[in-house]
Amino acid sequence: MLSLTGGGTARQKCHVSKGSCSLDASVSTVAPMHRVVALALPDVVAFDLAIPAQVFGHEDERGRYSFRVCAAQPGLVPTTSGYSIQALDGLDALMSADTVVVPGYAPLNDPPAEVCEALRQAAGNGARVVSVCTGAFALAAAGLLDGKRATTHWKNAARLQTLYPGVAVDADVLYIDQGSVSTSAGVAAGIDLCLHLVRKDFGTEAANSIARRMVVAPHREGGQAQFMERTVAAPLARFADTCAWAKQNLAQPLTVDDMAAHAGWAPRSFNRKFTAEAGMTPLRWLNDQRVSEACRLLETTDLTVQAVASRTGLGTPANLRLHFTRQFSTAPSSYRRLYQGRNRQAAPA
Repeated sequence: MLSLTGGGTARQKCHVSKGSCSLDASVSTVAPMHRVVALALPDVVAFDLAIPAQVFGHEDERGRYSFRVCAAQPGLVPTTSGYSIQALDGLDALMSADTVVVPGYAPLNDPPAEVCEALRQAAGNGARVVSVCTGAFALAAAGLLDGKRATTHWKNAARLQTLYPGVAVDADVLYIDQGSVSTSAGVAAGIDLCLHLVRKDFGTEAANSIARRMVVAPHREGGQAQFMERTVAAPLARFADTCAWAKQNLAQPLTVDDMAAHAGWAPRSFNRKFTAEAGMTPLRWLNDQRVSEACRLLETTDLTVQAVASRTGLGTPANLRLHFTRQFSTAPSSYRRLYQGRNRQAAPA
C-alpha cells in the first residue's frame, strides 16, 4: 500500500494489486476554495459591503476564499454614500455560494420576492447566510430568522422586532452565530462577525492575520450596548426639583425614602406617583443617573475607578463593575479604554 500526501491535500491511499491501482472509497481531494457571495441590495451601505470584501476578497485570502458581488440584476447598484458599485452577477451566483453575505441597505423595505426566494434557495442548498448591520431585515423578510436569535444596528433593533415578532432580537451583542445563519450588529460589528467566521473556517491564526492587515482588534470586549446613545430621562414636572437635587447629590448614599422626603411625600405614594410620571421606578431612575454619570466620568476624566464609584454613589469598584456588566456587557476599565482620548480632562481623585 502506497500513501501519497501533498501540500494541503488529504491523504490518499493507493492499493496496488496485480499491476492496478485503485483509490479507497474514503479518498478525499483538495477542498475547493470557500465561495463567498455578497448580495448588494439598493441602496447598499458601502462600508457594510466593504467589510466582507476586505476580509474575504483581499488578495491575501485567495488561497482560502473566492469573493464576488451579485445583485437582483447585474449592473450598477446605488449606495447610501452617493456613488454606485458594479455587480457583475445576478441572483444565480447565490446558488453556488458557500457563504452569502447581505450588507445593510436603506430604506429598509422588504426586498423583491425573487430576492427572498433566492436567499431561501441558497440556504436550502446549505449556504451559510450572514447579514451585516441592517442586512438582517432582508434575512428576516426571507423567513431565515424565524424562531432564531438575531441582531442588527441598535437604532433599528426595535423596528426589526416589531416587524418580525418571530425573531428574538438582541440589541446588546456585537454578533450572533446561529450556525447556518449569523447576524452582526451595527456597521463595524460586521468586522467582528467576519473575523469570527474566518476563525471558524481556518482557525485563530488566519483570523488574527487578517485583523493585523486591517489594523483592527481580532476580538473586542463587550457588546453593542456600550456604543448606544444613552437616553436622557424626560423631565418630570411634579418632581423636577427633587430630581435636580438628587443628580447634584449622587455621591451621597441617597435612597428612595430620601427622595420622597425631599419631595414631601410618603414613600409609597412617592413611588407610585413617580413611576406613573417617569415610566420607571425611582430606584431605577436613580441607578440610571449614577451609571450615566459614571460613563461621563470614565469618558472625560482620568479619575480612578474607585473615585468614579465614590462620586456616583455606587460605592465600590465591584458594584460599579456589576452595573456596567449588566448594562454594557463590559467592565469600566474596558469602557474607558474604548473612549480614551475623547474629551479627556485631568481631574483630581
